[in-house]
Amino acid sequence: MSTFTSAEQQGKTKRITESRSIDYIPLRERHGHPFSLFTLWFGGNLQITAIVTGALAVVLGGDVFWSLVGLFIGQILGAAVMALHAIQGPRFGLPQMIMSRAQFGVYGAVIPLVLACIMYVGFSAGGTVLAGQAMAKILGVSHPAGMIIFSAIIVVIAVLGYRVIHRLGKVATLIGLLTFAYLFVSILTPENLALINGNRHFSLPMFLLAISLSSSWQIAYCPYVSDYSRYLPKDVPAGKTFAAVFFGTVLGTQASMTLGVIAAALAGPAFSGNEVGYIVGLGDNALMALVIYAAICFGKITFTTLNAYGSFMSLATIVTGFQRRATLSPRVRIGFVVLMVALSCVIGLFSEPNFIKAFTHFLLFLLAFFVPWSAINLADFYLVSKGKMDVPALYDPAGRYGKWNLTGIAVYAAGVVVQLPFIENPMFHGSLTWVFAGNDISWLIGWVVTAALYAWVGTYRRQHVLLSSAFPE
Repeated sequence: MSTFTSAEQQGKTKRITESRSIDYIPLRERHGHPFSLFTLWFGGNLQITAIVTGALAVVLGGDVFWSLVGLFIGQILGAAVMALHAIQGPRFGLPQMIMSRAQFGVYGAVIPLVLACIMYVGFSAGGTVLAGQAMAKILGVSHPAGMIIFSAIIVVIAVLGYRVIHRLGKVATLIGLLTFAYLFVSILTPENLALINGNRHFSLPMFLLAISLSSSWQIAYCPYVSDYSRYLPKDVPAGKTFAAVFFGTVLGTQASMTLGVIAAALAGPAFSGNEVGYIVGLGDNALMALVIYAAICFGKITFTTLNAYGSFMSLATIVTGFQRRATLSPRVRIGFVVLMVALSCVIGLFSEPNFIKAFTHFLLFLLAFFVPWSAINLADFYLVSKGKMDVPALYDPAGRYGKWNLTGIAVYAAGVVVQLPFIENPMFHGSLTWVFAGNDISWLIGWVVTAALYAWVGTYRRQHVLLSSAFPE
């Protein structure tokens, strides 16, 4: 995603700083290889928040074996949806959420965009809390100072943009592989393996919980996955883009969550509330502990940068929609990035010690509002418009997509409502969760129902209402 000056354009070397934001990436500026998507999502998921999320499967009552199986199934389901979104990046040369204007209208797209901003600021805040602890240990400063320093680093990387983020993913992959190899060797001793092997008791509610945890993790990436694939050449095979994202995010996340499951099972109550300390304690000396702290920080830098960059793109899409603009000046771009990162940092600074757990419940509840967005976006791309989009009209409220697409908004609302009876969350208890033994499978019901409804309504509307309107290539 970096717009940079090329030798053919200006006779200068490529700039590392990105200048484009939500505007279309011309074919002459496309570059890169799908493998960079693999390293980005693999390295970005080798980090402490994924470890803690996986650990919840055991902390909340699951065993080791079936938790790992459930987590893996959830990874596959969620990552498949995520990777289908990633294919849209090279096809259209656009960030993910601006494409929602085709389904919701130029102004109507603000509905999922606002929720995206809230969710990613929240994820960034949680990452800032954990990374701030590690940064404080490394630099010998207070936790608040560690969070502020960490946030400053995120601002710099997010401003630099696409090229630096992808390079960061490659470094994160190398550091993550070395660190996780050490951690697994440290924790998988013969004695621990015997204890883990004995921790096997199938529970359907806990099994479904594990599936929901990992699938929700992957679906949370959907609103910005194309942000990191839109600079790829348009002729990159869709299968390669899908495979790079799918295998990168599945393997990286499953490795982290597996470590979390094992750590939580061995540590018991000592793990919750001391996640960073326990993982660092696997180092057999002070120097190795410091190295692990540094690795935790680096992993969180990659992950939090993705969230900060995604929230900036969502905010930019909201503002430019009402201003009828397709670009942002460098100064405005920097201002948006600073605003979103600062907001995350402030939330982290003023949060209580149990903030991460409480906010995780809130963010998982918010996913109920992203599942129907994902279903509508993919149903439109693969079944209704069949991969065609009027890109100029995305920036024009008077164009073919209009200001408000009431059809898309109505289907979206129906997708949210159909999930409510099946949501099981500390913030909301659905009336029909007893059907699935008190488990939350709302995301699956919501996605399937919304996709089917939009495909039917969208196809009818296209055949009878928009028949005379051809999509420009």
